[in-house]
Amino acid sequence: MTFSLELILVLATLVTGVIWLTWAVIRRRLSPERQASMPWYVDYSRSFFPVLLIVLVLRSFVAEPFRIPSGSMMPTLLVGDFILVNKFSYGVRLPVTRTVILDTGRPERGDVVVFKYPRNPAEDYIKRVVGLPGDLIEFRDRTLFVNGEPQALEKLGPYDGVGSGRMMTGAMRFRESLGEVPHEILMRENVAGLSGSVRVPEGHYFMVGDNRDNSNDSRMWGFVPEELLVGRALFIWLNWDYNGGNWDFSRIGNRIQ
Repeated sequence: MTFSLELILVLATLVTGVIWLTWAVIRRRLSPERQASMPWYVDYSRSFFPVLLIVLVLRSFVAEPFRIPSGSMMPTLLVGDFILVNKFSYGVRLPVTRTVILDTGRPERGDVVVFKYPRNPAEDYIKRVVGLPGDLIEFRDRTLFVNGEPQALEKLGPYDGVGSGRMMTGAMRFRESLGEVPHEILMRENVAGLSGSVRVPEGHYFMVGDNRDNSNDSRMWGFVPEELLVGRALFIWLNWDYNGGNWDFSRIGNRIQ
């Protein structure tokens, strides 16, 4: 169990709920005069408990907002994108313990997924699913192979979009298709890509960033267990890179695919 915002929210909801309920029981035994005088902490609990409960339910079982902090998913997602994540795409889970209470599906190849970083579950990562349980994943000559089949790769031209500083020098745009899921990726032709093959274990997934030469992903640290999945990225609801002080309203409402 990690001490996180989720844990704080659960504890705050529990404490305010217990205080409010306890006062409701005690209040019945008091005289009318004393019933009219409510302690300040009960008053606060009565006000905050319904709000906290609604936020907890929505955040745990429906959807949760996330902010993109790095360029590992460029050009699909940019630094400063605020996205909404569907929390019930891959099973309804209890908060904190992450125990599945309702099975609603599994990730599909090509999904953009938020998950807990296996080496530090307190951190949230976002990558694209390229390998499902049992898949043989191989990178060869800058091309992704899944179960021995090369995934279609079409060169589109130089990348000149946001984030085109030193990190993106020489970046080229490609359209890759993971089965029926086309999406754009970035690769630098002057950088030697990683090569090798690996079999994805049962109950695990192989995650890779769309910014292939600037992504800390499964190629470096391995597979993502199913219990660390958070949800599927749906759409961008805001773009604000507060480090650079830039807004991009054109990205609002864009679906993530």
